[in-house]
Amino acid sequence: MKISFKQLLLQLLQDKDGNFSMREAIALIYVLMSIIAWISQQFFGHTVPEYMFYSFMSMIGASAFGYSLERKSDKDPNS
Repeated sequence: MKISFKQLLLQLLQDKDGNFSMREAIALIYVLMSIIAWISQQFFGHTVPEYMFYSFMSMIGASAFGYSLERKSDKDPNS
């Protein structure tokens, strides 16, 4: 089964209920910023301050921890 880039991106931005979540969007932005920082350090010699790296990783960890605590909501509103 072949998944397009658009489908992959849409799945990354959804929470456990399938709704789009700002937490996932922010986590994706921080992952992209970390990758860009790594590329700029490896190939262009631009160093990233250590506190920025730790803040990127902390935000990614916090969003992953929040996702792990999240539960699917019940479909039945009476329960």
